[in-house]
Amino acid sequence: MTRMIFVNLPVTDLGASMAFYQALGFENNPTFTDETAACMVWSETISVMLLTHDKWRTFTSRPIPPATSSEVMLAISCESREAVDDMNEAAAANGGTADINPLQDLGFMYNRNLADPDGHVWEAMWMDMAAMPTDT
Repeated sequence: MTRMIFVNLPVTDLGASMAFYQALGFENNPTFTDETAACMVWSETISVMLLTHDKWRTFTSRPIPPATSSEVMLAISCESREAVDDMNEAAAANGGTADINPLQDLGFMYNRNLADPDGHVWEAMWMDMAAMPTDT
């Protein structure tokens, strides 16, 4: 079996969160979606499970952090600098927050940070490995 990652996120409004992630380019997998959870697919190996708070609490008794907190920053690669910009703009237009941290442009690497409607932080990034500086 191919190694995969499923990122589980507690959300306050499942429908709004699904719409947000679809606007960013994720696709819904209806096989793993019901009224308490939605599987949003980024690639063949990366999926995000959006879980209502009640569903989340069936997995852990740890508290759900407030939307103003950052526990992790999830970085996902994009195909181009323009795709990074498009994702950031889609976040702002669909209930999220764009540019929660300063834009980073190192020439060979470009990223922008955004937050979903529940405050989960994502780093949309693009990197040109051929242009990456090397030590000589």
